[in-house]
Amino acid sequence: MSIQHFDLVNGRWQKLSFFEQMANIGSEVERTIKWKNKNNAEYSRLAFERALELLDLTIENEKSKSHLRELLRVREMLADHFVFNNEYVSTDESWQNYFYVFNFAARINL
Repeated sequence: MSIQHFDLVNGRWQKLSFFEQMANIGSEVERTIKWKNKNNAEYSRLAFERALELLDLTIENEKSKSHLRELLRVREMLADHFVFNNEYVSTDESWQNYFYVFNFAARINL
């Protein structure tokens, strides 16, 4: 997996709030779902890789340490849903609902 977000890796990502980071991750998850539903496995995979990259940047962020357990579980469950056997029985809609909250919080500047 190659780096997709060079400008974010170089420090810009760390300047965003936790809610903004999660909202951006959610945008990539939304793209993953959209391309999966359009039967475009390649674009879906690329969007998923970008989501994981952003999630990993958030996990590495010192500001996110209080959210570390949640972030690691989200990563595990996303991989389970999109790559493995979906043992957690999550749905596209449940992921959309999860990330919608972060979009809302980022918009009202929490």
